[in-house]
Amino acid sequence: MLTAVFIALVFAFSLVSGKIGRSSLTAPILFTAAGMVFSLIATDLGMQKEHLAPLLTLAEVGLVLLLFTDASRTDLGMLRRMGNLPARLLTTGMLLTLLLGTLAALVVFRHLTIWEAGILAAILAPTDAGLGQIIVNSPRVPLKVREALNVEAGLNDGLSVPFLLFFIAMAGGAVGETSGSSLHQYVLEQLGYGTAVGLGIGLAGGLLLGWAHRSRAVAAGWSQLGVVALPLLCLFASEAVGASMFIAAFVAGLAVQAGFRTAGRHSVEFAEEWGQFINLSIFFLFGNVVVQSWPYFTLLHFVYAALSLTVLRMLPVAIALAGTGLSRASVAFMGWFGPRGLASIVLVLVYLEHGADHPGESTIRLAAIATILVSIFAHGLSARPGIRRYGAAIESLAGGSPEHDTRSA
Repeated sequence: MLTAVFIALVFAFSLVSGKIGRSSLTAPILFTAAGMVFSLIATDLGMQKEHLAPLLTLAEVGLVLLLFTDASRTDLGMLRRMGNLPARLLTTGMLLTLLLGTLAALVVFRHLTIWEAGILAAILAPTDAGLGQIIVNSPRVPLKVREALNVEAGLNDGLSVPFLLFFIAMAGGAVGETSGSSLHQYVLEQLGYGTAVGLGIGLAGGLLLGWAHRSRAVAAGWSQLGVVALPLLCLFASEAVGASMFIAAFVAGLAVQAGFRTAGRHSVEFAEEWGQFINLSIFFLFGNVVVQSWPYFTLLHFVYAALSLTVLRMLPVAIALAGTGLSRASVAFMGWFGPRGLASIVLVLVYLEHGADHPGESTIRLAAIATILVSIFAHGLSARPGIRRYGAAIESLAGGSPEHDTRSA
């Protein structure tokens, strides 16, 4: 029943997708709302705990496809010229977000331990490439700003994983054989191995695809299947070596361009469309989870959500971008548009799958759900108006301003 309703909704949405796409509504908003309505109507068909494992797999596949697709469309030449901006956001910005998120959780939820507060901060640290697609695709936003936000969203979810696993271990959660491992070991396995897997699969796959196209060995339509196989290979290879599948997928999307330059323009349709299909199913199921959780929400959960989406995101971004010469409008724009969505949903599921049984589990879960819910609606509804206001604000900037300068900031 649940699956049938979702498929019917996808069909109905496809009929009016053009009109909706020109409005302030977004697909995640509509499918989350639909999931909430369906859960209210069919209360006996809600998500049960035994559904967590397949839901996690579905969410991981969707995020892997989306990250690969976004990376394969990233202009590598542009990225090399403006690499300082993503580096600032992924180092200073992210570490400050984790620190402030932990401190804020300790203040708002006084019963949490420092490690439990760290778990919540790590779950909500990554931004969502899917929810931010309207920003990344808008020509009114300077390319430098778009690419910086895209690269940040592509890498910060993978960077959050080692912190999350470390905090779970320290909080006493069951993390299998890695419970005694250090953060250094997590970083090596998750980031180092993930980068190696992504480079290997991306470079090899790109070279083979490029050769096949040059020699006209590829039949029509099969290049799309060849491309979509690469992020899925990253998923299985990462699981085999204990690496971050998200880092591997994003790096593979960048690396595939070395041998197959047209990957981003001609061969990601399959990955993008089916990745979108999977992502929408996650938002639909998330709406179901929201309704089940609603009786347990308190004002404090939404207080933390408001802090997470404003001060805890915008202040670290402002500090990270200090000295770049970007205008206040650009700093505010980049700070606000750090939506929490699919990546945080995946991390919540990872946390629950690892057997979280300490006293703060309910608070962490509810605060994360509240933050993701508010983000889906707040960032979705503000995207088009925000782009218009930002575009108007930077029109008066000189041509040599950092926003329009494609050299490294």
